[in-house]
Amino acid sequence: MVDSIARPNALRTSAEKKAATANGYAMLLLGVVCIALVIVGVTLVTRLDWLGALLILIGAGGAVFIALGFYLLQPNQAAAILLFGDYRGTDRSTGLRWVWPWMTRKTVSVRVYNTTSERLKVNDLRGNPIEIASNVVWRVSDTAQALFDVDDYKQFVNIQIESAVRVIGSRYPYDDFQHEEKTLRNDAGHVSDELRDELQDRVAVAGIYIDECRLTHLAYAQEIAQAMLRRQQAEAVIAARQALVEGAVTMVETALEQLSAKNVVELDDERRAAMVSNLMVVLCSERDTQPVVNTGTLYQ
Repeated sequence: MVDSIARPNALRTSAEKKAATANGYAMLLLGVVCIALVIVGVTLVTRLDWLGALLILIGAGGAVFIALGFYLLQPNQAAAILLFGDYRGTDRSTGLRWVWPWMTRKTVSVRVYNTTSERLKVNDLRGNPIEIASNVVWRVSDTAQALFDVDDYKQFVNIQIESAVRVIGSRYPYDDFQHEEKTLRNDAGHVSDELRDELQDRVAVAGIYIDECRLTHLAYAQEIAQAMLRRQQAEAVIAARQALVEGAVTMVETALEQLSAKNVVELDDERRAAMVSNLMVVLCSERDTQPVVNTGTLYQ
């Protein structure tokens, strides 16, 4: 009998909502009133009046109560409000704010972060080891998810950046001289967009929004860099030679057609082959050719 294994419940995602907080400046004014009550109570106590003691007690207690509820929010900051561990909402209003003293606050920055990953060694689509790194611009869009759905959202983003870069790096070849498929080197814009989509899917659970992704480093690993450089040079030479031969053949065909059309000279098959050979040597040679002047007849 196979023991059944209980599967963990699906992750319960949080959702940001607006918290019920008060303007801190209005509460500050109320605190000044409480301090005034304390001052009035002190003057009455000197006359042995029980009302003075009551005013001191109310004013001092109210001032301390109000003072414990103040907190500050800078631009692009937010505060998650909790009541005995229960999420009660997020305050995004800047300036001096106030909330009930028994409620705790967790401040979260919603500013834009700029993270550059380390150079990672990845095997591309063809199995070649390459070094790749990226720069990611991101920010917190949902404070509740960032705080409560992952343990440390900054560390979570850094790990997911590394994972996404490895996935995208192995999805494409480094280069392709035939231009038959997308590559990391020639299609950096497309690769960066796909990296952004891949990373966005991974960090959505943490309430993170990816603004931009760009590759900052792309190169073959040191152990194959020289070999791949020679391969690139050889492929470049072959491609250049192929283009040169195709152009030379076209030029020879054009020359023969025009000579025949204008009846400049009539050539038999043997002399036509010799002329084609000479033209191909002239057009495809890497060095300047030296012409030989024939002072005899065409057949000598």
